[in-house]
Amino acid sequence: MMRSISFCLAAALAAGAAGATRLKDLAGIEGVRDNQLIGYGLAVGLAGKGDTQQTVFSPQSLANLLERMGISVPGGSIRVKDTAAVMLTATLPPFAQPGMRLDVTAAAIGDATTLQGGILLLTPLKAADGQVYAAAQGAVVTGGFSASRGGGSQTLNHPTVGRVTGGAIVERPAPSLALKGFVHLQLRYADFITAVRIAAALNARYGSRDNLPARAENSALVTVAVPPAFAARPIDFIAEVEALTVDADQPARVVVNERTGTIVMGRDVRISPVAILHGNLTVEIQTGPKLAPPLPSAAAPLKTGVEVKEEAARNVVLKQGATVEELVRALAAIGSTPRDVIAILQNLRAAGALEAELEVI
Repeated sequence: MMRSISFCLAAALAAGAAGATRLKDLAGIEGVRDNQLIGYGLAVGLAGKGDTQQTVFSPQSLANLLERMGISVPGGSIRVKDTAAVMLTATLPPFAQPGMRLDVTAAAIGDATTLQGGILLLTPLKAADGQVYAAAQGAVVTGGFSASRGGGSQTLNHPTVGRVTGGAIVERPAPSLALKGFVHLQLRYADFITAVRIAAALNARYGSRDNLPARAENSALVTVAVPPAFAARPIDFIAEVEALTVDADQPARVVVNERTGTIVMGRDVRISPVAILHGNLTVEIQTGPKLAPPLPSAAAPLKTGVEVKEEAARNVVLKQGATVEELVRALAAIGSTPRDVIAILQNLRAAGALEAELEVI
């Protein structure tokens, strides 16, 4: 039996030019970025659902912790049924200051079955440079649970991953770039046309005939000089820049996910003159008993039938300059399934008739 495939076709079919987009949504400021943090710690109080003796690093970590607290216990003699080793991840936002609180995600790395009800012990969180920027501690909240009794078990969602809301406190300021002289805008999606339009919008707002403060360095970077009026107030200048609107250009692109049958098309996708010949071939194999067995204990002989049915080919002709709307209607008119649509799109691209970038994920 063929696996059922969901079909989702999203197409931007609105007429006219794309609406203006805030510069804040198109580009970010160089140096103003998040920093990823990671740490290794212990979650305790798991009511017998923690790591077993097969996870050797959990008792070693607990022994080291107790050693620092003045209690000497051999790691091999510790039972860690209520303890689980966890990896912690967090995101340090730009300009974070000591005392700010961060959310932390905790994930079991041993054979613990759940982190429900656990308490994360004090754990330092480090960045890629090896420096400690925050310390985490608190109750782990999971979005699921795991229960078992009498050989049966029930698991909801993912109980071995939890979240410590506001559980980390920033101890060191986040590394950030000083905003002076020039501001570098990094486009989230590199595009030469969009970069030139951003520079033009900035020059129209802050420049003059003899002084153009902004220029597009490449498809992903625009440099703008801070005007003298904002020399002492660069933050105010960035706030104004982020509020500017620009008509962003988007390449014609079709994104296909064959695993889920999802197809997403932009409104600028066009089709060259082409004829599509499409037909269906269905093969059905049935296996069942040939006749009733002569005796209740006798095995029934099998009757196998193979039926092959080929439907008449259906075709559709797209005219010059056909839009994505016409493509969608044409494919729907010939009764195409998601798998058929994906195959047709790939063939159109191979034939050079699909005037768009085809991306298969």
